[in-house]
Amino acid sequence: MFSKLLFYLVLLPLAYLPIRVLYWLSDFNYFLIYKVFRYRKKIVFNNLRNSFPDKSDEEIAILAKKYYHHLSDIASELILNMRLQPKKLFARYHVTNPEMTFKYYEQGKSVILMSSHYNNWEYMITSLEHQVRHHGIGVGKELSNKALDKCLNKRRTRYGTEVVFADRVRQTFEYYHQHKVPVAYMMLCDQSPNDIHKCWWTTFLNQDTGVIYGAEYFAKKYDIPVLYYEVNKVKRGFYEVTFHHITDTPQQTEHGEIVEKYVRLLEQTITRKPEYWLWSHRRWKHKRPSEKEQ
Repeated sequence: MFSKLLFYLVLLPLAYLPIRVLYWLSDFNYFLIYKVFRYRKKIVFNNLRNSFPDKSDEEIAILAKKYYHHLSDIASELILNMRLQPKKLFARYHVTNPEMTFKYYEQGKSVILMSSHYNNWEYMITSLEHQVRHHGIGVGKELSNKALDKCLNKRRTRYGTEVVFADRVRQTFEYYHQHKVPVAYMMLCDQSPNDIHKCWWTTFLNQDTGVIYGAEYFAKKYDIPVLYYEVNKVKRGFYEVTFHHITDTPQQTEHGEIVEKYVRLLEQTITRKPEYWLWSHRRWKHKRPSEKEQ
């Protein structure tokens, strides 16, 4: 009950404030989380130092400040996303080359869109159904607060995009495969894996990193082409999405090849503008298992 009251009496009314006021709140929020509460500051600085060992302490501090500004903006944009009409949403967030997916749709093929928690991902969930011709599905992790998660997903999916969680992913892929419905599956693959023995281990941002293998698994099982989508910030609150090709023939790739290509593309994206990735996430909490454990 408390979560629903929080959503309907606080979060949703905030969404209808003027956009400039939401960004003023973002500036104030930056002061609170960075200066006052020091939100996950140790995690952020450690992640940045380990990822960019050649950068000085001063450069790391500048990156961290930029990150906290961006994180505050993402929080305001999550709230704003609850009420944006399609025209305003697409003005703020659009795909520059949607035609890359058209051939798959015309062939009746689904497509997997691999990406990460970089720049704004909430806008993609809400707008996916209309960014491409496919039926849009966002594959993600459920919040621990299920009541709040249900309220948020109701707003996320108001324009037709479907959201599925881990307990329904296999059934969802099988259902749309059997019914021959071309689907664009949005999969954020930069989360820390639940099982270190069932992920792909690689070097990412100068660190041993386990990468969720699900996107490659489903691509190979159902022979689904794979694209990487990169989100670039044009200016505050405005983003452009660009699709990059990974493979049209997943069943012909080597084990781990799809995940590895994704990781290298993501690494290039983050290296160009590090401040826009989710550095406060405990990304490297797992260690690569030894040969005896594998």
